[in-house]
Amino acid sequence: MKLYKTKNCVVVEKENKYYPIFREWDILINNDNLYQELEQLIQTSPSVDSSIINEPLAPIGPHQELWACGVTYLRSKVGRQEESKASGGADFYAKVYEAERPECFFKATPNRVVGNNAFVRIRKDSTWDVPEPELTLVVTSSGKIVGYTIGNDMSSRSIEGENPLYLPQAKTYDGCAALGPCVYVTNEALPASTNISLQIERNKQTVFEGSIAIDQMKRSAEDLVSFVYRECSFPHGCLIMTGTGIVPGSDFTLQSGDEISISIDHIGTLKNTVA
Repeated sequence: MKLYKTKNCVVVEKENKYYPIFREWDILINNDNLYQELEQLIQTSPSVDSSIINEPLAPIGPHQELWACGVTYLRSKVGRQEESKASGGADFYAKVYEAERPECFFKATPNRVVGNNAFVRIRKDSTWDVPEPELTLVVTSSGKIVGYTIGNDMSSRSIEGENPLYLPQAKTYDGCAALGPCVYVTNEALPASTNISLQIERNKQTVFEGSIAIDQMKRSAEDLVSFVYRECSFPHGCLIMTGTGIVPGSDFTLQSGDEISISIDHIGTLKNTVA
């Protein structure tokens, strides 16, 4: 099943049918038995036309937080080492890739997150910027993964590369993340073969594309959740980006007007334009 957040209601998509659910997002999504709850709710909801999901909002509630994890794929480790070599910070990324404790950091409050077809931003004081396509976990207050969505972790490689201590400035700013278009709700973990792909178009021409399967992730989703939740409580649940395995080369940087498409099997495609 897929779950969409819209201006007027929550919408459940199942077998190409769409069911409006009039529940508060924060309350509905923070349910360890979300799949079963949705199955029951659609039994009493009439199906409607698919136009109800034409303008989905970012699937994050007003009281939820977006966190992120880094250096979870080998390609990310190599990319971070490349960008921080001049500053002497390359060893930090090599060590965290092998360490028991993963890199976990606060990414954004809901007001800094945009949804599908919305504008993401690059910092005005940055000279090297990339999108980071990431499988994003939807987690309840108890720490249970109940769904998955697509995340775009916008990042300034020039700022983070200058000094690892600048990570919060490289990662957190207005329009720094996109989520959507829906939450894929399932009773089972995603297959290891699930593929993530990224395409960037500039003036209708593809300037970068890449893909990777989630079985290339060094750490399990449950392991990442356990560290984020270790000394933090999330009364309304939390969303956690799991890191990227697709990193454009050092000769690439985003420009205003670029169109970013991130697709993940089973979930769909998240599209954004750089403001």
